[in-house]
Amino acid sequence: MYVFLATEGFDRLFGLDLQLLADAAIEALAIFVLFLGMSYLLFNPAREFLKKRQDKIAADMEAAEKGREEAGRLQAEYSKKLSEVSKEAEAILSETRKKAQKKENEIVNEANAEAARIRERANKEIELEKSKVKDEVKKEMISVASLMAGKVAAASMDEKAQAELIENTLKEMGDETWQN
Repeated sequence: MYVFLATEGFDRLFGLDLQLLADAAIEALAIFVLFLGMSYLLFNPAREFLKKRQDKIAADMEAAEKGREEAGRLQAEYSKKLSEVSKEAEAILSETRKKAQKKENEIVNEANAEAARIRERANKEIELEKSKVKDEVKKEMISVASLMAGKVAAASMDEKAQAELIENTLKEMGDETWQN
């Protein structure tokens, strides 16, 4: 029941009439109201959800940046401590080397002193042995002289015989005894 305002020979373009235009306006108004309602019910929560997500991503990025800065700071601090530890280790090693060198020198000095004491003791023992040998040689000479004196007295020899007797006795004792 559409009312046709058009005259009988007049063809409408795409079938446009006032009723169609009124229906189209009401539908447009309904779509607009529906859009506003849906916007309020659906789009705003979706916008809020997206806004929260965007804020969370921004906060996460900020936290990551702070974490990166903290990591850089900690790395610099770690590097500094590591270099300090290296310097301290080098100082300890240097000190240990100095102590070892000092201890080595002390040991060498003690060994030299001990060697000197041993040489001195050996020299004293040699001197003692020499004096013992001299004493024995003197005793032997005295006993030889006593024997000679006894033989001289017993034989009452002349000087020629005494010289010959002394020479024979010396030959028996050997030249080495008198040379040492």
